[in-house]
Amino acid sequence: MTFNDDADIRGGRVSRRGRNVAIGAGLGGGGIVVVAVVLIAQLFGVDLSGVVPTTGSVPDSSATALNQCATGAQANDDMDCRMQAAATSLDAYWADTLGSTYTQPQLALFDGATSTGCGAATADVGPFYCPNDETVYIDTAFYDELRSRFGASGGPLAQLYVVAHEWGHHIQNITGITDGLDLRASGPTSDSVRLELQADCLAGSWVAGASHTTDEHGTPFLKPPTTAQVSDALNAAAAVGDDRIQSTLGSGQVDPESFTHGTSAQRDRWFSEGYDEQTGGRVQCDTFGVSGREL
Repeated sequence: MTFNDDADIRGGRVSRRGRNVAIGAGLGGGGIVVVAVVLIAQLFGVDLSGVVPTTGSVPDSSATALNQCATGAQANDDMDCRMQAAATSLDAYWADTLGSTYTQPQLALFDGATSTGCGAATADVGPFYCPNDETVYIDTAFYDELRSRFGASGGPLAQLYVVAHEWGHHIQNITGITDGLDLRASGPTSDSVRLELQADCLAGSWVAGASHTTDEHGTPFLKPPTTAQVSDALNAAAAVGDDRIQSTLGSGQVDPESFTHGTSAQRDRWFSEGYDEQTGGRVQCDTFGVSGREL
């Protein structure tokens, strides 16, 4: 997906963090829990939300705002600026959609390791959203892994899909969707799977509306996506399905009872549900209102 060259991409709360965070520092025994979660996340793609201990986490003093990123042209040429532009576009889209209910999350780009409101984290956990500090965390090296490790095509819209999916978790958090859910349980119809598929749907909804979302000067942030670009996003969603990860990166055996994110087909389907310009949108992303067979 291509940004309009003259779009004003300033506005998103995005920062780049350094590498000087010691994992487990100040966490005591909690550091062991973090390591365990990291190993599980590598195999099954489990989010840290509600699992990683919150004690001992400290702000990353090396974080710097991406003040150099101002235009869509820069977003098309530079990864950090692309993340800045994605955040600004997502903010505008969800502010229009939710009105006063919407609150701006932060997007923290890091390299290798960082501290978070959900505890210390490494790049091994993949992109995630922490509800405790309302921040999306991404080590942008993950985009290389999306191609080399998970086999996704990994084009620009695939990269933006990852951000939009995590933004979906923020929407779920601030609208109360996550309240009362059992996110420690797994299985093909578990709350975890339904939450993740809904985030895929919300990401698709943003993609459908992104080319109509404008900056403060009335310039659309993004050009309409091409068929090939949408295919890239669908390919990325399918590449991180539970069944595909388990069969190619895990034991080789698919265990539905351990599912936390949904199958490749489900992730493709729910992104497409949100992207449908005729029926797409947050109201239709009701993964909690359908039966297990309809998931």
